[in-house]
Amino acid sequence: MHDTNLLQLITDDFAPAQQLLELLQTESLALHGRDMRLLEEILAQKQALIILLEQHGRKRSEILASLNLPANHNGLAQLAEHSSIGPQLLAQSEVLNQKLAQCHAINEQNGQSIQLQQATTAHQLRILTGGEPPSLYDARGSTSKLAKPRPLSQA
Repeated sequence: MHDTNLLQLITDDFAPAQQLLELLQTESLALHGRDMRLLEEILAQKQALIILLEQHGRKRSEILASLNLPANHNGLAQLAEHSSIGPQLLAQSEVLNQKLAQCHAINEQNGQSIQLQQATTAHQLRILTGGEPPSLYDARGSTSKLAKPRPLSQA
């Protein structure tokens, strides 16, 4: 009974995990194009999918804990040893884990892209506001005095 419930929870997560993967791929494109409207839509959809996947993960953990098994892959493997659908349970779990690992990898890439864009924007703002130390020489051959920061309207 518990094994069939776990299998159902795992297979129920295939569609949300696939949707999350597709959203993360779309997010990557939107980040490169700096499409803020699309990024806001993606964020809302991602949050809903992540909440759903977390809820199902908690239910799976609760089922394993109720059987006095560890709430991880080892606990699932122990349950599968005593189940008629054990091989199917482990195979479906592996498929879901692979899909979630893909989501994690793309999410990491998107995070790095965001950090790079933030650093680039901060650098551009420092240049515009005069916050960059001068690297030019004046007529006497010394570096220019530090420029005072100026508002963007005067940059």
